[in-house]
Amino acid sequence: MGTVKRIVRKGSLLGEMGFIKGGGNVNWFPGHMAAATRAIRDRLKLSDFVIEVRDARIPLSSANNELQSMLVGKKRVIALNKKELANPNIMHKWIRYFDSREQDCLSINAHSKSSVKKLLDLVEFKLKERISREPTLLVMVVGVPNVGKSALINSIQQIASNRFPLQEKRKRATVGPLPGVTQDIAGFKIAHGPSIYVLDTPGVLVPSIPDIETGLKLAVAGSVKDSIVGEERIVQYILALLSIRGTPVHWKNLDERETEGLNLNPVDKPDYDLKNLVPTRRRKPPSKSDVYYIEDVVTEVQRALFVTLTEFNGDLEDEDDLENLIELQFDALQKALKVPHKTSEARTIISKKFLTLFRAGKLGTFILDDVP
Repeated sequence: MGTVKRIVRKGSLLGEMGFIKGGGNVNWFPGHMAAATRAIRDRLKLSDFVIEVRDARIPLSSANNELQSMLVGKKRVIALNKKELANPNIMHKWIRYFDSREQDCLSINAHSKSSVKKLLDLVEFKLKERISREPTLLVMVVGVPNVGKSALINSIQQIASNRFPLQEKRKRATVGPLPGVTQDIAGFKIAHGPSIYVLDTPGVLVPSIPDIETGLKLAVAGSVKDSIVGEERIVQYILALLSIRGTPVHWKNLDERETEGLNLNPVDKPDYDLKNLVPTRRRKPPSKSDVYYIEDVVTEVQRALFVTLTEFNGDLEDEDDLENLIELQFDALQKALKVPHKTSEARTIISKKFLTLFRAGKLGTFILDDVP
């Protein structure tokens, strides 16, 4: 993986995030996130249980390292969200990894009510010991930006409204009594006898990303704004990873429309909008021809990457060879995505379209972190 890191370090590298060529820390911590961290720290003291939401595609990289020290001694479950976008053949290894560390972990799809109910059932089970002696219990939801925390909260709210139809949309849970502390916190009641409330928190990015690759993985998942890192550099990183690891085997079967990763009618709405891949001249709702268009785009992109990799004769461990391959892949993607050659911003357009497909899971399911 060292070759991948060297590729992404070339050129003017992510100056706004404070990346330095030798590795080093990444400092990108807006003031409102610092304030949110302080608020979370205060509320954690009042919470009986924590749901830490992470992105299933980056189970370690999406951990909020700033919060880990605060979570010591707290009962919690790690909810690996967006499991529909993560490789299931690797996901079970991650579950085993967390089990081996005696850490409760559950892979979920925040848009699926049945999936979220399983999470809430686990939370209630874990709080069983305290039910007999505490009249009110508080569960806190934390996570870095774009791990799907808001989607999870929305699903919890809908489940809560079904369980307790008379409660207000955002019930106020009174916390206390604590010495010198009287505080109301917005939350949703999910159980009665005792009353269990789920509290929302802002998405907070760690103030210091430990290394370049972690920062890029967060950028791939959308936890760092594309404009800060640059879409082209994010795609360079993805292409380098796919090339080093080898493109998915199922890409060989490009004539089979049922192939994994080509399902264009998922039960759950994707987090990323595909409308920019449909011809912009349409003003009416997407039709069947639009769906076929997107399907053709997916197939062409997969074919372009698979062919360039299989026909490549260079050494993928060589920095210059890998960089040449990525250039060939960009050229192939330009044709597959039908981006005009004379467009001055062609690389940016290619990168944005590719990221849309990748993040929506149309190119397949992936886990970027390696199991320790």
